Amino acid sequence: MNFNTLNHIYFIGIGGIGMSALARFFKSQGKIISGYDRVRTPLCEELEREGMAIHYTENINLIPKDIDLVIYTPAIPKDHLEFVFLQKTNIPILKRSEVLGLITQNMIGVCVAGTHGKTTITTMIAHLLTQSKVKCNAFLGGISKNYNSNLILSETSKIAVIEADEFDRSFLKLHPKIAVISSVDADHLDIYGSKNAMEENFSEFVNLIQNGGFLFQKYGTPNLGGTPNFYHLDDPNADYYTKNLRVENGEYHFDFVAQNGSWNDMVMTYPGLHNVENAVIAIVIAYMLGATETEIREGLKTFAGIKRRFDVHIKTDKLVYIDDYAHHPQEIEACVKSVRNLFANRKITGIFQPHLYTRTRDFADEFAKSLSLLDTLILLDIYPARELPIEGVTSEMLLEKCTCSTKILATKTNLIDILKTQPLDVLLTMGAGDIDQVVNPIIEYLKTIAGGCFDSALLRST
Repeated sequence: MNFNTLNHIYFIGIGGIGMSALARFFKSQGKIISGYDRVRTPLCEELEREGMAIHYTENINLIPKDIDLVIYTPAIPKDHLEFVFLQKTNIPILKRSEVLGLITQNMIGVCVAGTHGKTTITTMIAHLLTQSKVKCNAFLGGISKNYNSNLILSETSKIAVIEADEFDRSFLKLHPKIAVISSVDADHLDIYGSKNAMEENFSEFVNLIQNGGFLFQKYGTPNLGGTPNFYHLDDPNADYYTKNLRVENGEYHFDFVAQNGSWNDMVMTYPGLHNVENAVIAIVIAYMLGATETEIREGLKTFAGIKRRFDVHIKTDKLVYIDDYAHHPQEIEACVKSVRNLFANRKITGIFQPHLYTRTRDFADEFAKSLSLLDTLILLDIYPARELPIEGVTSEMLLEKCTCSTKILATKTNLIDILKTQPLDVLLTMGAGDIDQVVNPIIEYLKTIAGGCFDSALLRST
């Protein structure tokens, strides 16, 4: 498809993180952009301020008459009124991943896949390149705090850094020159059916790497074919890893080790032990694409992170509040352990919103194990997203399996009232649904109980 000939593009599910990046890309190309989304989120409001017309009711009469391309997200229900109507027209309809693949097919594609870690790695690579002479274009799965966007554009670079999403097999539409696989844990079993089937699709992704391209995998992930270069946090069996990792004045210091040498005393201010591992592969890719050691060192120091990825909103001696997107048992475990590493001997209260009935059902025991690492668990109702309820799959069922010393069921409506009954030290919110809507109310409540202990330099609000 020749995108240059298009004038008006319509997005079904425009407020999704991947969809909004595409909408912003085409807006930058001078296209008229409009769309539908179910909820008017802060991201949708940003898109509206950027000149995109969005409506929030399924109504075929609200679809503009002059559109010449429809882009949709696979997260919408198949019986969505507008989607069903548009399928009966002659207007071309493409899935988000198909469009992303077409845009980037003639670029140097750096495609980052994995059941977790991919958003942070993608954004780290994009930041290191953007802060260097190399530059890049980037389609991110989160909002970069450095650029306040999920889209980075360069007029000179032919590099495209892309988050390669395994949901609905979307990553099989991409054209990687460099592929990264951060993890291959069982997930999206409603799509794949089994972990083996999911691994087979990751192998298909590896097979998409162009001739002369490169594959990088976390050490310990399954054999997916190809000839991978391995990275790890600290395992010397990997090709790239760290040693002498330590925390000094709230910053991570480490030596970066490669096969042909090492860089001593790298400094990263972004928190989370798992993010040090993410930084290892980001360093490798940025250097491989031409960024210098000096540029990478400076870029690592200035990396501010991604909204809702280990997002530290409050940090004082008396109170800490962190928000994170963790919604898989492995992600929750990594998040809680990183909090323990940074705030040893402090009480951690976690608020978690399960995402999807199928995921809760398929990984109930694993969720219970990771959530039990908390001192106090406050569990919200399951966020259904695209799914209908499944009999017997409830937050009550999950709570019964958890072994925290204190565990409480809550709703978004009564959450603040429940927090008022709890002694708070380190507070953590986790989930991929609409739990982000409670972040600002939590911050406002915490301000009221903190007295004069807040240091304004350490207090951030979204």
